[in-house]
Amino acid sequence: MKETEVLIDQILEDHKDIKQDLAEAVNDSTALAELDNIKGDFVPGRFDQKQSLERLQATLEKVAAGLEEHFTREEKGLLVAFERSGDEEIAAGLRAIFQEHEEIRARLAHSKEHVAQLIGGGLSSHLWAASAHDMRTHLSQTRRMIEAHAGVEQDFFQKLKK
Repeated sequence: MKETEVLIDQILEDHKDIKQDLAEAVNDSTALAELDNIKGDFVPGRFDQKQSLERLQATLEKVAAGLEEHFTREEKGLLVAFERSGDEEIAAGLRAIFQEHEEIRARLAHSKEHVAQLIGGGLSSHLWAASAHDMRTHLSQTRRMIEAHAGVEQDFFQKLKK
């Protein structure tokens, strides 16, 4: 059980580290900050749209990879530990919370596809602009979803520690 407590502490730390660099430890919180940065970096109508989109694409890759590592630690480490210990009530609670991971993964994958489509240049200017604005809205919604998810996890993990 000590091993599980250490894992919970590590995941709770992930949620606190808002200011850490993505390369060091990507988690829900740094993903939120990074999504804010990239959304502000890309503004439809600017002259450097392709460069902004390429930065956005690279950042989305980092965010998705970092969240995947974080989610895996939760799903494969914490969940497995509670399943092994036989605490089905806690395991069921974790599984319910972790269902949101799939939606977050899907939203990030959609954003990456959307950026690739915008970079591809096959859209007319009015469709491109509308699509770019839709993407910014989608990123804002994804950010809010990650923020809410991290809050639910934080509360649940704090209760587990007690």
